[in-house]
Amino acid sequence: MARILITSAIPYINGIKHLGNLVGSQLPADLYARYMRARGHEVMFICATDEHGTPAELAAKKAGKPVAEFCAEMHEVQAKIGAGFGLSFDHFGRSSSPQNHALTQAFAGQLADEGLIEEVSEQQVYSNADGRFLPDRYIEGTCPNCGYDKARGDQCENCTKQLDPTDLIEPRSAISGSTDLEVRDTKHLYLKQSQLKDKLSAWIDSKTDWPVLTTSIAKKWLHDGDGLQDRGITRDLDWGVPVKRGTEDWPGMEGKVFYVWFDAPIEYIAATHEWADKTGGDWERWWRTDKGADDVKYVQFMGKDNVPFHTLSFPATIMGSNQPWKLVDYIKSFNYLNYDGGQFSTSQGRGIFQDQALEILPADYWRWWLLSHAPENSDAEFTWEAFQTDANKDLADVLGNFVSRVTKFCRSKFSEALPEGGAYGEAETRLIADLTTKIRAYETHMADMDVRKAANELRGIWVAGNEYLQAEAPWTVFKTDPERAAMQIRLALNLIRVYAVLSAPFIPDAAAKMLSGMNTLDTSWPDDVDAALTALPAGHAFIVPEVLFAKITDDEREEWAQRFAGTRD
Repeated sequence: MARILITSAIPYINGIKHLGNLVGSQLPADLYARYMRARGHEVMFICATDEHGTPAELAAKKAGKPVAEFCAEMHEVQAKIGAGFGLSFDHFGRSSSPQNHALTQAFAGQLADEGLIEEVSEQQVYSNADGRFLPDRYIEGTCPNCGYDKARGDQCENCTKQLDPTDLIEPRSAISGSTDLEVRDTKHLYLKQSQLKDKLSAWIDSKTDWPVLTTSIAKKWLHDGDGLQDRGITRDLDWGVPVKRGTEDWPGMEGKVFYVWFDAPIEYIAATHEWADKTGGDWERWWRTDKGADDVKYVQFMGKDNVPFHTLSFPATIMGSNQPWKLVDYIKSFNYLNYDGGQFSTSQGRGIFQDQALEILPADYWRWWLLSHAPENSDAEFTWEAFQTDANKDLADVLGNFVSRVTKFCRSKFSEALPEGGAYGEAETRLIADLTTKIRAYETHMADMDVRKAANELRGIWVAGNEYLQAEAPWTVFKTDPERAAMQIRLALNLIRVYAVLSAPFIPDAAAKMLSGMNTLDTSWPDDVDAALTALPAGHAFIVPEVLFAKITDDEREEWAQRFAGTRD
């Protein structure tokens, strides 16, 4: 039994995320976690909400709530949505937790002790009306490029041009609206990442099994242009982890907090600490190589926009601390999921968001489609036509139809119990051989985290059962040889249990319904397919389950396409 630590990119707190965020990290991480648990491994699956930084303060201000209250409420919302999608986190933490405060401050102190923290003077916009320095996003004005009058100090949302606050025409505070702004000197702490460039480069070069997407992004940031740069780790904000050197005050850094990029990945460790404090578990055996974590396989899942932080900045924090922390072993990165010819847009409400998705269909529809179209090798695109076609074909026509036909036929011709029947024939021997080949391939793809290939193999396993039924036609055989038909149906009913076990990582709710219908708690993996197809003996009672997957109608598809075209507030 292996020990596997799994983390997915932690979602930002400032709003409900769209489906692209889901398939880019949390959902494939859950798929892998569920599969590894099913194979008997010890899994620690950790995620959290990323709660610090300017966007959190701005979102709270817009909601008219104190930032701490806003973050607490949004954490509950995101936790509920995650549960709705069946995300099987061992713990869903918060980067604002006391554990993360302490760990972030400890890392900063260790990095300072190693000579990797530098105090840098820089200029920043100060609002006299607000009595504070303003981060770039707290400054609004007119874009000099397109004339948009609500451009931010870091970027114009209208034309997407990158900006500095001093570029804006008639700049004003996003907090108070005041134009009484001036540029002042301020001091910040910088992590001297450039001193770790060679060590990071050698480490990345050693990861020969990483996806090309992951290593190409990491090497681009390492070597293109001026290469890996030193990076500020503090900000002039009220909300965040107060700057301390371990447990001691940091002279000159009073009133400052750590920059969100620095504290957010440390929350992976802190969230495991939160789990341990809640359950009585041992978090250090997952994270400290001097406490047993040297035999842990650590896998991260994330969208490509997060790769630079997790291949360079977070490893720089860990390496630079010179402490025995566990480094990631494998980073599974994803491209983007686009929406119907364009991009998802949170601000414009373009595309379907996670809460809305759960309102209109059960989670398994979304889990199956998103995972079977995971943007692994290139960007993928969600269209309502493709979603309807694939869900209806794969889930309703193939898997759902198999379960319905077999259980209803058995109830009609035999009883609601597995019939006895005779011995297998050539067709059954061929089916077992075919299933064995496909299941072994499925296992390989799942272990390798090849999500789309695994989904395609699972679909093929479902299809094999339907083709067997279609070719052998037990409803016809029953008329002349009921004993043989009974054997065929007994095998098919056992195959429903096998399908439930194999499908659970992708569609856990439907898998649970199949197991319930088969009146079994047996989730043993089909290592021996022949034996697995006799797990439920003759005479074992079952219940005809309700329809697993109702088909999506054309009217529903058209209504949803119109509804989610871009009207979200």
